Amino acid sequence: MIISGPLNVSKHRNTHNEFVIRWTPVSDDVGDHFPICFAVEAATGSAVTSRQTTQHYHYHATPSSQSGIYQSEMRCVLVDVKMEQVKAHVICSESTMRVEVEKSSFSGLHEDHLRLSDPSNTACSLQRHSNSTHIIAVVPLNACGTQIEEDDENLIFKNEITTFDNNRDLITRKHLLEVQFYCKYPKRGNVSLSFTAHRKNVTVWERGFGTFTYGFEFYPDGQYQTVIDPNSYPLEYDLGSRIYMQIEATSSVNNTELFVESCRAAPYDNPNYRPTYSIIENGCKVDPTVEIHSPSHENQFKFSIEAFKFIGLHDQVYISCSVLMCEAGNSQTRCSKGCINSTRTNGHLSHHRRKREAVIQSANHFVSQGPLRLRRSAEGTGVTGMKTGIVLFIYFLIVYLPCLSPS
Repeated sequence: MIISGPLNVSKHRNTHNEFVIRWTPVSDDVGDHFPICFAVEAATGSAVTSRQTTQHYHYHATPSSQSGIYQSEMRCVLVDVKMEQVKAHVICSESTMRVEVEKSSFSGLHEDHLRLSDPSNTACSLQRHSNSTHIIAVVPLNACGTQIEEDDENLIFKNEITTFDNNRDLITRKHLLEVQFYCKYPKRGNVSLSFTAHRKNVTVWERGFGTFTYGFEFYPDGQYQTVIDPNSYPLEYDLGSRIYMQIEATSSVNNTELFVESCRAAPYDNPNYRPTYSIIENGCKVDPTVEIHSPSHENQFKFSIEAFKFIGLHDQVYISCSVLMCEAGNSQTRCSKGCINSTRTNGHLSHHRRKREAVIQSANHFVSQGPLRLRRSAEGTGVTGMKTGIVLFIYFLIVYLPCLSPS
């Protein structure tokens, strides 16, 4: 993609083959207008999508007669930068954040087009607590897309209320809002007793396999000798540095083996969240930097991957894997099949169900660990106050809300 626009405008390509254009104006830009123009080039005739905030353009480009390069027409949007105050109140408790936003302070917005970062859980619905005068969100510290950061003394939990559109809309002219809020807790306070970023082991029971436990841990190097301290999460990595991971199963039944069917990265600890970045699928390596390391025994899976730019598109990501246990040495189990390409998937799944009746393998189980962050050379230190945002045709508002002391 070719783009032109104001200083610091950037482009990113996500896992859905879409380009995302991002720009954050500064206070001096308030009241001005900024054109952002873009065109797409490709070597094939496949469709390419460009996304500028919530504005979508779909292209089926035509090739140049001389170069064979496919190129779209140049498109431009005019960004009008404005500032507006949203009246809100945040209450921090031991296990939740409560934010109350006055509806009268953002007139023109559609109430049913507001949500938290991850609204997939019904407990995260803004309609549950809102009333005629206020949008009210009661946000758990470990759900609804809440992200955790830390400094030397505090744990900082962040979320946001933002607008969303119908996915079928090609453009939007709605008044766009993003209310970001956070709560800060001292590390030695009560929150440290009720929340930890590090995910605990998963213990399950199944007929024929008894009780078994999955552990998912990160290691500092390929020696796999010392687990990274759970108290050091979220973990930070430099772009291109290698991330070493290990999944291990302990079982009360002998003669078993572990199989990792898939692993993905996503900004939230939610197996149904999209988009995700595939690392392993159907037992096959998808990311080209994946390396499988020799395990100490059959109930252990060691692998590593280079820290990737996907982390940089989000404040943090989680690695989640689908795993199962099999009877060791049985050629009829999923574990023995190894990597299976997508053209054989349907037949394999049917075979999987029949063989499970003979108790030669367990069901698939979901394990995750994180969060991970891409290390930045300089971290912003400001945490409160008003910041400006951008609007496509109307405006896009970003507000940082002050946080109250836990009640």
